[in-house]
Amino acid sequence: MSKKANIPLPDGELDWIQLRQDLGPIAEVETTKEKLQRKIKENPLVPIGCLATTAALTAGLYNFRTGNRKMSQLMMRSRIAAQGFTVLALIVGVVMTYSDKK
Repeated sequence: MSKKANIPLPDGELDWIQLRQDLGPIAEVETTKEKLQRKIKENPLVPIGCLATTAALTAGLYNFRTGNRKMSQLMMRSRIAAQGFTVLALIVGVVMTYSDKK
């Protein structure tokens, strides 16, 4: 194992470097996958809303392309409802997180 070497620093300058050396490694860095999994566990309704929005948009665009105007309009309205659900889920998640920290 390598030895921890302290670098002598001038007084009053770069105190944060000395502090960082004294503290050592702070914590493990969270990978993108781990962060995504943590966020989904904290607020599982947001991914559901995102998937519903994507599904409604895809179905609406498909029906628009095939010429089924009535179904296309219904899917676009469903998309708006799904987006509203997603925004509401985000707001509820933020409020719950904020209230847990107090």
